[in-house]
Amino acid sequence: RHSQKLETDRLGKVSKRVFVFPVEVITYIVHENLKMGSDGESDQASGTSSDEVQSPTGVCLRNRGNRRISAEDLNKRLSLPADIRIPDSYLEKLQLSSPSFDQPLSRRSRRASLSEIGFGKLETYVKLDKLGEGTYATVFKGRSKLTDNLVALKEIRLEHEEGAPCTAIREVSLLKDLKHANIVTLHDIIHTEKSLTLVFEYLDKDLKQYMDDCGNILSMQNVKIFLFQILRGLAYCHKRKVLHRDLKPQNLLINDRGELKLADFGLARAKSVPTKTYSNEVVTLWYRPPDVLLGSSEYSTQIDMWGVGCIFYEMAAGRPLFPGSTVEDELHLIFRLLGTPTEDNWETYILNIFLLLNKDSMRQPYFRSLGPRVHTLPESISIFTLKEVQLQRDPGYRNSSYPESGEE
Repeated sequence: RHSQKLETDRLGKVSKRVFVFPVEVITYIVHENLKMGSDGESDQASGTSSDEVQSPTGVCLRNRGNRRISAEDLNKRLSLPADIRIPDSYLEKLQLSSPSFDQPLSRRSRRASLSEIGFGKLETYVKLDKLGEGTYATVFKGRSKLTDNLVALKEIRLEHEEGAPCTAIREVSLLKDLKHANIVTLHDIIHTEKSLTLVFEYLDKDLKQYMDDCGNILSMQNVKIFLFQILRGLAYCHKRKVLHRDLKPQNLLINDRGELKLADFGLARAKSVPTKTYSNEVVTLWYRPPDVLLGSSEYSTQIDMWGVGCIFYEMAAGRPLFPGSTVEDELHLIFRLLGTPTEDNWETYILNIFLLLNKDSMRQPYFRSLGPRVHTLPESISIFTLKEVQLQRDPGYRNSSYPESGEE
């Protein structure tokens, strides 16, 4: 009996416990004034309690009715950028319906929520200027009402008989999964009866326009920084078995900070293992490797790395490396500079033609001046967050937005 009394006294001291769950900022109170059995345990636990005995796990919810859902709550809930302006009307609706934020969100519910906020709707974006027009698509400069930021609107015309072009489907399916500081971000997709509009982040110009603005004379420090960013974005793609297949200065976008991003994934393909047979009608002529020019349809990441080498030369020299007018002319220019391959040395000729074909191209001594930290940055972080990475003012560049740390 003495030991039983001590046990009862010990348990009797606990009158209540308070647990705070920060997810919903709700206080749970569990009462433990229990009726004890002869064995020192509660009647509830021993199975001898009557219907009148209060449950030891009675839960009382507090502040449920006063809880307010903020825009920050929704941003986290829907994985949205912090600068999204969620309409007040949608927030008010959520206050009334008071959804359970502690439950997982289904794909259908998330899609419905995004639609109510304004995603997937043409009226969410304002067209400003026409930037260019191609066979299938027209690109406009626009502004998002959700963020007030500039965007690029790629409007793809849909034919009733043919539907969406395969290039658009490829671009959407690949870019949804490619999230990197050196790959253009796809913000939204708008599908109507007449068009499919892809909403991208807006960048000021492409590499071709940048070089034109510099009179094709770039600071070699800037060449190094641009080249590293090309390789960084491409390494991310190749790691995920994605071939871009259309690298050229016009498909490399640059903002006013100097951040370079791979764009236009319309010809990109997911590379299977083992290597499949692909089309040889890829890559703009000047940046197409000789094996593909000769009709090879079995290629891998080298198809992109050849283009990187050509772009590297063009940035440094101020002119294209192989500006052929036909396939035959392109091959003639390549063989005249690099020699004509033979049947015996063909593989060595292709693989060693550029040092950049090395899978460790970003760790070449050429990039040592950028510092070791560029190799440890998270994929979503720009290299310009490092103080040792800074653009110089290009010779002949007339814009004053870049620091004048280089030679005039």
